[in-house]
Amino acid sequence: MLETVHPTDVLPRFVAAIRSGSGPDVFHLYYNWPHLYRKALADVSDVAAGIADAQGGYYDVFKSSLRVGGAWLGVPHSVVGVAIAYRKSWFEEVGYSEFPRTWDELREATAALKKKGRPYGQTLSHTFGDSDTWVYPLLWAFGGVETDSSGERVMLASTETVASVKYMQALWKEGCEESGLSWDETRNNRAFHAGEICATLNGTSIYISAKRQPDRVLDERGGPLYLDIGHAFYPLSGAAGQYPLYFSSGHGVMKYSSNRKLAGDFLRWLHRPENYRRWLEASGGYSVAATTQWEQDPMWSGFDRPLQLLRRAARNARIFGYRGPPSGNATEAHSKYIIVDMYAKAVQGMPAEDAVGWAQGQLKTIYSRR
Repeated sequence: MLETVHPTDVLPRFVAAIRSGSGPDVFHLYYNWPHLYRKALADVSDVAAGIADAQGGYYDVFKSSLRVGGAWLGVPHSVVGVAIAYRKSWFEEVGYSEFPRTWDELREATAALKKKGRPYGQTLSHTFGDSDTWVYPLLWAFGGVETDSSGERVMLASTETVASVKYMQALWKEGCEESGLSWDETRNNRAFHAGEICATLNGTSIYISAKRQPDRVLDERGGPLYLDIGHAFYPLSGAAGQYPLYFSSGHGVMKYSSNRKLAGDFLRWLHRPENYRRWLEASGGYSVAATTQWEQDPMWSGFDRPLQLLRRAARNARIFGYRGPPSGNATEAHSKYIIVDMYAKAVQGMPAEDAVGWAQGQLKTIYSRR
């Protein structure tokens, strides 16, 4: 039996099953959960390695997030690539024939659009993924990191992190819809479709939904909105480069399961090319495969051009905890929204240095427990 639940309910169900020692044989895992719940997950290295060998190997983000101590505790499945959906015609009105290529240009363009009643829209609340995928890449782009490469020394408090927070403060005030502090996961989608915001970082669902309803989701001139939606990655000019946080996922087999072999066989079946391709085709570019072989698959030529941007999206993806290795500590910090709240506190008036100092202290408390 396959059971589907809301994404925000998966983790509570997962934890409840661990505590009770009973429940589903296979769980959908997100990000690097195996590092925090490694004692509850069975070793599925034979399944994961076989798929990797047959399909060109996994992207690095999966090697670091689902493998613990050399063992695969989850079978990589996919990533939801995110990009900035934006109104092409609106950005052209303020002098940008393409999406801004630098952080300064983004600030300038969104400030001009906000004055026209068309701000940038993004959440800075405790959401399932939208807040995280926005703030972590901003931190990395300015050169900020959570720990050193060993993962033992917290290094968030730096001039680079402070610079990223000060940038967020300016962008938020000058170019963003400031009610985003209370937005849930769907509010930016609805605001974009309603013509209330000029851009937002999101999965491709905004575009896909608009295209599926061309007579209902319209622009201000009464035409199909999807025709005016462009997609872009974060600006390329960050001091340290462009590294996204994508919604990576896999499947874990529970140690309490009495059907481990059958569960492994099911996951092998799921990843057979003839089966897995059907799933990728149905997603229409919303999700990207965990193995590199699929980058070259002919199916991509059948997807809309705006969605083809994500074809190689997983190559440079990082996971939280950077520059250190994935760990249960990094997962705990993520689950407590430490980095999200650092930026949220700052845009609400806390000095950037104080917001960073607060987050540094929170991380030290978590990492001191090892």
